[in-house]
Amino acid sequence: MHNGTSLTQFIIEQQRKIPGATGDFTSLLNDVVAACKTISHAVNRGDLIGVLGTAESENVQGEVQKKLDIISNEVFLKSMEWTGHLAAMASEEMDDIYPIPAQYPKGKYLLTFDPLDGSSNIDINMSVGTIFSILRAPEGVENPTEQDFLQPGTEQVAAGYALYGPSTMLVLTCGHGVNGFTLDQGVGEFILTHPDMRIPESTQEFAINMSNHRFWAEPVRRYVDECIAGEEGPRGKNFNMRWVAAMVGEVHRILTRGGIFMYPWDSRDPSKPGKLRLMYEANPMSMIVEAAGGMSITGTERILEIRPEGIHQRVPVILGSKEEVERVAQYHSEAAAAA
Repeated sequence: MHNGTSLTQFIIEQQRKIPGATGDFTSLLNDVVAACKTISHAVNRGDLIGVLGTAESENVQGEVQKKLDIISNEVFLKSMEWTGHLAAMASEEMDDIYPIPAQYPKGKYLLTFDPLDGSSNIDINMSVGTIFSILRAPEGVENPTEQDFLQPGTEQVAAGYALYGPSTMLVLTCGHGVNGFTLDQGVGEFILTHPDMRIPESTQEFAINMSNHRFWAEPVRRYVDECIAGEEGPRGKNFNMRWVAAMVGEVHRILTRGGIFMYPWDSRDPSKPGKLRLMYEANPMSMIVEAAGGMSITGTERILEIRPEGIHQRVPVILGSKEEVERVAQYHSEAAAAA
């Protein structure tokens, strides 16, 4: 048995450092942790309980839902609605926001989440995860609307993700540092195993879906082509390429050993500004990456400073080791100046 610091203990100790803290936020985080444990259990059992495969339905983005997408979404809703800490929720899997039912007390926070990121990996037994973001509900608002969720990422109170891989991990930031916890299945507790996670400033690893190369904007093609050129190219060093097809897995790798992850704008559908959702993917992951010393941009602007226009808004995402993200930003600036 691991005798380290549990996530519950860690959260309470952090709370004690804040004068006047009421414990509401601590209790909210514990509720999120409990929901992630339940999802982890369902993911780990897989076909033993018949939860793999598609659900023959689509979410609001027109993406085919997996059975576990729907189950995970329901777990979050039912785990969080009765607690009295939230005023409303928003999920990738629902068209509209989810108000707290009238029979339950309402709290002062808003929760956005992607209940099962990378669900296309489920049926091949690869890593998937949950991403979440916590915002404050506007003062005096008892019945939040979608508009109340549309806060820039800089307003997030906390962000985190759970990674359901060979072991289940939960990574959390409240804006000052990033800490990783591993689930001890024997006692059902998350234990602090990765304190103060930091992203190396330089790297020789990049993650992108190379099949879209012909559709990228010139600055992204330039950057990737230079990486592929290796020692003989302008960068003068060799790079490795990775692609997990789940943002949780990509960001976790970057947090543990550095790298850059790119899901840039492409010309396949010019009407779509990007693929990843701002409110429950890009913003929480950007908060984590920046708190760990990394950088996160669309290519031309800092993601955390975007003022959202809708809860399902999409954006391009380029994040990771600071030196590499700065280089991609520089290439975008040079291309804009030349144009």
